Amino acid sequence: MDTKATTVEDYILSFPTEVQERLQLLRQLIKENTPEAMESISYGMPAYKLNNKPLVYFAGYSKHIGLYATPTGHKQFKDELSVYKQGKGSVQFPLNQPLPMDLIARIVQFRVQENRK
Repeated sequence: MDTKATTVEDYILSFPTEVQERLQLLRQLIKENTPEAMESISYGMPAYKLNNKPLVYFAGYSKHIGLYATPTGHKQFKDELSVYKQGKGSVQFPLNQPLPMDLIARIVQFRVQENRK
């Protein structure tokens, strides 16, 4: 979705209720695993940085939620992510399936460890 939101809250509120709920779950998961991460809007989507380095991004769409855990998050979990549609540096979680919260948490934790090095 093309949005001009300046806060993550406004970004999430710009989506239909079903998508908002998933985006809120994802936001909460990231914050629980990295409470010290800086939250902002970057590239038109929610972005999280740790130690001034990108951690993860996410975005809502009409049929999926996109997660961007570049540069290494997708590579590290390539086998588990192979069941999802992927693009360069992104993975798509369809709205007609539950979000794989455990997998996403492990990706975020992996990226946290990388950024702390």
